[in-house]
Amino acid sequence: MWSVAWAQFRKNRLAQIGGMLVILLYLMALFAPFIAPDGLSSYSSTNITKFHPPTPLHVRNPETGAFTRPFVYQYTQQLNMDTFVNEFKPSTTRCPIYFGVRGDEYKLFGLIPSNIHLFGTGNPDCKVYLLGGETLGRDLFTRIMYASQVSLTIGLGAVLISTLIGLFMGAVAAYFGGWVDAVIMRLVEVLASIPGLFLLILLRAIFPRDVNPIFALYMILGILAFIGWGGLARATRSTLISVREQDFVQAAKALGASDNRIMARHMLPTMTTYVLVSLSLAIPGFMLTEAGLSFLGIGAVEPYVSWGSLLTQAQEGGFASITQRPWTLIPGFFIVFSVLCFQLLGDGLRDAFDPRKRQ
Repeated sequence: MWSVAWAQFRKNRLAQIGGMLVILLYLMALFAPFIAPDGLSSYSSTNITKFHPPTPLHVRNPETGAFTRPFVYQYTQQLNMDTFVNEFKPSTTRCPIYFGVRGDEYKLFGLIPSNIHLFGTGNPDCKVYLLGGETLGRDLFTRIMYASQVSLTIGLGAVLISTLIGLFMGAVAAYFGGWVDAVIMRLVEVLASIPGLFLLILLRAIFPRDVNPIFALYMILGILAFIGWGGLARATRSTLISVREQDFVQAAKALGASDNRIMARHMLPTMTTYVLVSLSLAIPGFMLTEAGLSFLGIGAVEPYVSWGSLLTQAQEGGFASITQRPWTLIPGFFIVFSVLCFQLLGDGLRDAFDPRKRQ
């Protein structure tokens, strides 16, 4: 089955592109401290470059036109006497960009201490703002890289927990039936009656104010995963009830196979297509949930960051976020892009495992 599915998956170019982009997104999150040219909360307290515009990269010498080492111009702030707003103007000072430059210290994978960054100028007074700056003058590209660690890992972890619980509970209900089935289904109905948003706010209010915000966020979404398996359990039960009566399951029982082996090796593999589609939808769903929590201020908060919390600055800026500093909307692009990649991958896997759609 896996070899046939792989052969079918290779024929779907969009699914391959989506899968490769998903892998690149998680590699980006894994090596975020190395890729980011700056530290997560690194900014100047004396020269605050609030909403610094993106700095274009230059590879040609403006005087000779010859190719040279990539560089950026240092920006200076000037007060506009008409609007009384500081405006950024490029100066004549060039800041060459180096690869493998030393900068802020970090721990790669949370274990390996290092201070080597993929690129940078090595000059704290002349930084590279690839995607501009945010409200405190911190590099937005750097914060997007660090935010990917929270936004991507939370979706994957929560979905794995809810999927495992849903498959197990649904398989148990379908295989044993009787009072076991009735108890599990009543439990699913109770969990489905709990309002999600109310539960989120209530859970966040339970934690003390001085608790680590990332710990609180992971605990909230972990609890949601533990109570969000009802839909998958119901679908698993309805599918496996008919599978339970198939000849291959009855043959396994006649040969003396254990209940665990029958459910794990014979019944649950028939759910492969549905589980893959469910995963492709649930992972971006939890990512959007986390983004919404952070956007409301009850998710990832300082000193941590997620794509949702970065979008809060765009909301606070109002219409000016579109007209004057559109780069503050870039974190929203990463959310949409990640969801799209998971959808392409999920559709390709569904078609690959579905015998009716094989080419």
